[in-house]
Amino acid sequence: MSLAPNAAIALLKPNLHRHPDKVAVIAGERKVSYRMLDEQSNRFGALLHASGVSAGERVAIVANDSPEYFLALLGCLKTGAVAVLLNPGLSEDEYDFIFRDSGISALVAETTASAALQAHSRRTGLTLLLDDPEFSGRLSSAQAGFPSHTPSRDEIALLLYSSGSNGTPKGVPHRHGDFLSTADAFAGSVLAMSERDVVFSASKLFFAYGLGNSFSFPLRFGATAVLFPGKPDSGEVLRIISRHRVTILFGVPVAYTMLLKTMDGRDALSSLRLCVSAGESLPGPLCREWTEATGIEILDGIGSTEALHIYISNRPGAVRPGSAGVLVPPFEVRLADDEGRPIAPGAPGHLLLRGPSLAPFYWNSPEKSAVTMLPGGWLRTGDMFLEEDGYFFYQGRSDDLFKVDAHWVSPIRVETTLREHPAVMECAVGRRRVEHLVRPIAFVVLNPGYEQGPKLEKELRRFVAGKLPPYMCPVQVEWVDELPRTATGKVRRFLLSQYD
Repeated sequence: MSLAPNAAIALLKPNLHRHPDKVAVIAGERKVSYRMLDEQSNRFGALLHASGVSAGERVAIVANDSPEYFLALLGCLKTGAVAVLLNPGLSEDEYDFIFRDSGISALVAETTASAALQAHSRRTGLTLLLDDPEFSGRLSSAQAGFPSHTPSRDEIALLLYSSGSNGTPKGVPHRHGDFLSTADAFAGSVLAMSERDVVFSASKLFFAYGLGNSFSFPLRFGATAVLFPGKPDSGEVLRIISRHRVTILFGVPVAYTMLLKTMDGRDALSSLRLCVSAGESLPGPLCREWTEATGIEILDGIGSTEALHIYISNRPGAVRPGSAGVLVPPFEVRLADDEGRPIAPGAPGHLLLRGPSLAPFYWNSPEKSAVTMLPGGWLRTGDMFLEEDGYFFYQGRSDDLFKVDAHWVSPIRVETTLREHPAVMECAVGRRRVEHLVRPIAFVVLNPGYEQGPKLEKELRRFVAGKLPPYMCPVQVEWVDELPRTATGKVRRFLLSQYD
């Protein structure tokens, strides 16, 4: 049996040799060193072990970002338990489905996670409450020294749940080595992260993007992660950056939009050396406006839960606004048509991905696995891209594109053009039947100072018509206060039809 390093040991051990008392995690007034993370996560693992949780069993973690979250995750990894990271904002029915689907043996949560606790109350198994006063006593009394688990190379360490297009959560498993390979590929090779960095992520630990940003990346390179338990507004983000001298900011496009509207000058951002964006395509105009206003580049990229983090990204000093960037080695990609054949140069195609951190299958879903996980180690991402000079341009999800008069319409391309108009803060493009024909329709959030109405709608339609083919021009503009989004900031395009 081929063995692999335990991810927790591989992430912590080098730091324990180099700088055991360096601050690994900051949360409000609390500072936790690498030595403390190691000792306390050993105790957490011993507590799981003493409670009867064995290697391979699933442990759900439902909590806000905190040092205790690190202890729980590291403790699970050290014992060989599979950590199931879940959004604290799910409904009781969603927790009930996931708990049954994953077959959890234990729940690690906070006292405020009432929906998760209620769903778990109908099951047998251990419950640990991270913010309960009794928890710290149980942790302190746990035996700190126990042999860590040595996993096989294909052993599952982590289970994330990602909602599909039909809204049913699907389990995405990852192995111990996936933490390390994504950290080396992106944080190491693209960001050149080091122990001098202080990182803050607006995306949370229960998302693949946030997990790399705040957990595996800083631990891998000896950096410091700043955590915030709730959803920070732009003012709070600016205070965190200024107070803790953050050097790398991880965000999503809507967060950068709000920061531009909030910040007063560059002083609060003076410590930043890089900004990263993912979760949704970063509009070219926003990318340029941010850099002009702050002097700092945003590295836009695309990743997925199946890949665990970013596999295509812009690079420092070589940002091409509007693009997702270039390939991140050792990942490989190819563009294919509907039948899987290579597409002509300059044409959009389905993105197929291969690399070391890809999920091997979907949990309890062999049919979905067979459609997505292809022979030869390739993954069908469901994304459409166009490649020019090595840069990849996102065209949307394959099920987002639609045909108008036999021509394919990419909502992303229309949205990018609309955002170039000064009146448009945000927008999304969907489809609507007009006189029995499918036509594009735009949903627009206006910038302050602009008045919605027929005159501006006509101006926006004329603006797009001057830059794109006629079949891409929205036939209608709907004015909205905000766009429907997922917890990661992605526009929920299938809900746009609800405006109809």
